[in-house]
Amino acid sequence: MRQRSKNPQNPSKIDDEIGDSSNLSNEVEFRVQNPRRSAYVMLALIGLVMYSSWTVYYYQYEVLPVPLTSEQAGKRGFSEFEAMEHVKSLAGFGPHPVGSAALDRALQYVFVAAEKIKNTSHWEVDVDVEEFHVKDGANRLLSGLFTGKTHVYADLDHILLRITPKFAAAAKDNSILVSSHIDSVFSTGGAGDCSSCVAVMLELARGVSHWAHSFKSSVIFLFNIGEEDGLNGAHSFITQHPWSETVRIAIDLEAMGIGGKSSIFQTGAHPWAMEKFAAAAKYPSGNVVAQDLFSSGLIKSATDFQIYKDVAGLSGLDFAYSDNTAVYHTKNDKVELLKPGSLQHLGENMLAFLLDAASSPDLANGKTHEGVDHTGHDSAIYFDILGAYMVVYRQHFANMLHNSVLMQSLLIWIMSLLMGGYTATLSLALSCLSVILMWILSLGFSVLVAFILPVMSSAAVPYLSNPWLVIGLFGFPSLLGAFTGQHLGFILLQKYLTHTYAKEKKTSLPSSQAYLAMLDAERWLFKAGIMQWLIILTLSQYYKAGSAYIPLVWLITPSFAYGLLEATLSPLRLPKPLKIATLLIALSVPIVVSAGAIVRLIGVLIGTAVRFDRNPGGTPEWLGNVIIAVVVAAVVCLTMVYLLSYLHLSGAKRPVILVSCVLFGLSLAAIRSNTVPSYTEDTARAVNVVHVVDAMERHGKVKDYTSYLSLFSFTPGNLDREVQEIKESLQCDRQKTIDFVTFSVQYGCWTNDDAESGWNPSEIPSLEIKRDTKIDERVTEVSMDTKFSTRWSLAVNTDLISEFEFRVSGEQETLVPFGELSSVGGWHVIQFSGGKNAPKKFVLTLVWLKNATQSSVQAGEDKEKYVVKLRTDIDRVTPTADRVLKKLPSWCSLFGKSTSPFNLAFLSAIPIEF
Repeated sequence: MRQRSKNPQNPSKIDDEIGDSSNLSNEVEFRVQNPRRSAYVMLALIGLVMYSSWTVYYYQYEVLPVPLTSEQAGKRGFSEFEAMEHVKSLAGFGPHPVGSAALDRALQYVFVAAEKIKNTSHWEVDVDVEEFHVKDGANRLLSGLFTGKTHVYADLDHILLRITPKFAAAAKDNSILVSSHIDSVFSTGGAGDCSSCVAVMLELARGVSHWAHSFKSSVIFLFNIGEEDGLNGAHSFITQHPWSETVRIAIDLEAMGIGGKSSIFQTGAHPWAMEKFAAAAKYPSGNVVAQDLFSSGLIKSATDFQIYKDVAGLSGLDFAYSDNTAVYHTKNDKVELLKPGSLQHLGENMLAFLLDAASSPDLANGKTHEGVDHTGHDSAIYFDILGAYMVVYRQHFANMLHNSVLMQSLLIWIMSLLMGGYTATLSLALSCLSVILMWILSLGFSVLVAFILPVMSSAAVPYLSNPWLVIGLFGFPSLLGAFTGQHLGFILLQKYLTHTYAKEKKTSLPSSQAYLAMLDAERWLFKAGIMQWLIILTLSQYYKAGSAYIPLVWLITPSFAYGLLEATLSPLRLPKPLKIATLLIALSVPIVVSAGAIVRLIGVLIGTAVRFDRNPGGTPEWLGNVIIAVVVAAVVCLTMVYLLSYLHLSGAKRPVILVSCVLFGLSLAAIRSNTVPSYTEDTARAVNVVHVVDAMERHGKVKDYTSYLSLFSFTPGNLDREVQEIKESLQCDRQKTIDFVTFSVQYGCWTNDDAESGWNPSEIPSLEIKRDTKIDERVTEVSMDTKFSTRWSLAVNTDLISEFEFRVSGEQETLVPFGELSSVGGWHVIQFSGGKNAPKKFVLTLVWLKNATQSSVQAGEDKEKYVVKLRTDIDRVTPTADRVLKKLPSWCSLFGKSTSPFNLAFLSAIPIEF
């Protein structure tokens, strides 16, 4: 039995068959099928979207190949079991930074393994193994992390292995470079970063040595050291070794975590290598989104590939492991966390690529360098689908495709608005307002949680050990805010359309007018989602972003679905409820193409929060949470806009709100009660324990220095829990700022107990003025003795100094010639790293700015007090540092990077008034 609706304001599932649609003045008859769109259907759709996104992520990043034994792989294949033996051996040496005895043992291990490959190679293949010693060199890049820096190196040793077909005379003139670094930071044995990469290269070289007799080009494996201290190994090879002249493409293997799939995250200007990889790889993995983020500077990191690209002008591929990003450069970069199949995945992909690329006549003819457009017009756009297929096309094709889609979209919108007139134009404006409100409330709800978290938890980043908590903490508040904002827009749009239907007298029944307005408002909200992605595609195309493929699929597929199932060329037809099939078609391709990359991006972002505070205490505790909250809210607004438009005419509004609030509350309760610990032994907080000898005020005095132990963290938040566990007389506050030259500690803990033992005053570096003259310009010559340190950082005050020259004492040849200085915060930093036999005495010649005098700068701030500042590092643990390290909680780990000091650091400086 059918009856008229008793609730005309909520007739969501009404059959809107209209009697005579050609005569719009007639009465419209509505017959009830169901009172509303089923709440169960809508909740099931939300669950389906979330489950589908997880499934895409799982197959794209979590499914790894089965590891092969040496018998299964054969002499021409890749065996993870063999590669794992190399990882265990290299990581077993413990931390092996440049200049350490452990690094010498690691180098010897790689050399012996390379010699074994040489002795077992195919008889038609030549294998050259070489120890390459670098006396010294300097690297001054001007972009990214290298802005305001000069990296100087000395006494470095690398292992080179070249595989060449014996009877191809020209093969040695065209090479593929495969590169990674042996050295680790001082805080870890570096199983992932990058013993895993070196191990893959050794096993690859073994396999390639049995294939290369059919190659047209050679393959060079570079096992370098010095990457962790400024990409020095790659720079020294490119600038000093004769084989570098033969390199046509460069492949860099890296890790910013440990294990999982090794994905491509950078390529060069020429797409040849990317196209070859896509065609050959068995398990392709890579996404241009990571390249866009990396090149934009949002990810503060650098790899050897920057040297190959910027210094040598090479194209190629840059791979990185990115699972467990939070363990990067900590004690937890260990073999146990390497997932089975991780090395097999990279090894099989690389072996297939090298066999194809080295056999290609294009590379042998040097064609990968011909016609390279460094503007990026011909660069590669790439992304993988479920880790099984790689889509690659060139930027010029992307330009044509995007411009075509934009022009057609604009044409359709213009024609629709012209046909719809004033009503359509205002409806579009109100629907766009709903999107704006959606963004405002989604960001507002999510950011509010970000401010609450440091108050609710003892840890500033309480979800590090369990990143999935972010869904409850930020995801559901963002969803709730997005729905609320869109619903406010829906109400405004509905009221306007109700008034319009009454004014135009399309039906005389007020209930019919309200119902039609609701249906029309729902459709405008869906189209507002299309408009949102159209704007994003326009901006992406304007900035030539490789990741523009994401807004492309989120625009085209929903537009197609709407046009196929919902749109009509007749402006006289009255609206109907949106079909569920429209939503399913609209979301199918975008989820498959982009969901995995979005989940991985958020996971990597969360992992980097462990080292977010580049100047400990220098950023608010809530800032890292706010960044993650904004990213999560943006993802919700962008990807849920179509689905949310279906909820307003359904019974799912209350269940969605209730479920969101409950899951958010449970997540917050888990954080508040510490049911889920913020840090664990495997996901540790990044801290540093440094015995500091501060002699910055010593210049010209016999003895004026202080000594103390400093504890600080690159992970935001206070150190109260850690100090309670350590039970030493550590004081923590912001009253003692420590200038470590490359960064400053604005919040930390320190103690003076037993601070005079474990070091000697003779180890304090000396800075002496040898000459200070002024004829046409003022020139100051400084003699510098770093004593026992072969790793140090020197900062030059660019508010006073226009240029400098740097050389080893007693030598005429300059390491760094005069040149204009880039700076960050008014300082240019010289970072030095060298082996045990690296020089320790240097001469620094400073040329002052013409109007700069000692009296022209008023002392006050640190920057204004010194002309140069020096920090020297010694890899030694003093007794007081040893006590603290032994008592360090299990959820803490030392963190190392190129700018951080070792466990013993000396500070010295030359004041302005010397």
